Amino acid sequence: METICITLTTDFGLKDGFVGAMKGVISSICPRAQLIDISHDISPQNILEGARVLFRAYSYFPAGTVHLAVVDPGVGTSRRPVAARLGDYYFVGPDNGLFTPVLEAIKNKKGAIEFVQLSNPKYWLPDVSSTFHGRDIFAPVAAYLAKGVLLSELGPVIRDPVRLAFPNPERTDNGWRAHITSIDHFGNLATDLSAVDVPAPEKTLFRLHDREIHGLVTSYGQNEAGALIALVNSEGFIEIAVVNGSAAHLSGALIGDVVEVFLRSKVE
Repeated sequence: METICITLTTDFGLKDGFVGAMKGVISSICPRAQLIDISHDISPQNILEGARVLFRAYSYFPAGTVHLAVVDPGVGTSRRPVAARLGDYYFVGPDNGLFTPVLEAIKNKKGAIEFVQLSNPKYWLPDVSSTFHGRDIFAPVAAYLAKGVLLSELGPVIRDPVRLAFPNPERTDNGWRAHITSIDHFGNLATDLSAVDVPAPEKTLFRLHDREIHGLVTSYGQNEAGALIALVNSEGFIEIAVVNGSAAHLSGALIGDVVEVFLRSKVE
């Protein structure tokens, strides 16, 4: 019998056993499921961060994978619990915009899109806590999807899933105003500016707060230790980093801060 992957992305951390409880529920319902952690270190209640982390990883899994994501500050309120088919994958979690980047990507590719509201308690645990839908609703639903239960059995179709508003780079007379969108474990500062929008990397000036970076390098080690650099990250976006250090610590930058990008060929 084919093994189905179920991934887990949460802001639960690993200290308190919440992730373990979810895995126990899934394994009890669908023992053949292969459980894979994407991340449990999402900043608490940070839906935007969770959405970006999930988007970064989801497409590297086999078709049919069920992505279970719970960053859910609205648990127990009127926010809807949902499951979705987006392209070749299934998603389960709160309807709070967590799946926005995937939804937009699949929409642009004209892939399959279907959302349902989870309203059939047959596929939940018998007792549902108002504070832990990850264990009592989302985990069992993910397990049943892995067992082959159809989306249509889980609840009615919805056509208005919540979508988050993500920042986009802004054109200026001399280039771009980009925004820091994520800060990784190493303190690297990813921006929302695609490398394709920097046609002459060697002539480009990047300004973060009061610090300037001239041109792009091709790898993290292509400069002396402690140097502030700009490069293209693995997702194709401009990133600010420090060689063998933390750009976040050096600059004090936060998510949402502006990186000014001057395409010098336009102003010389």
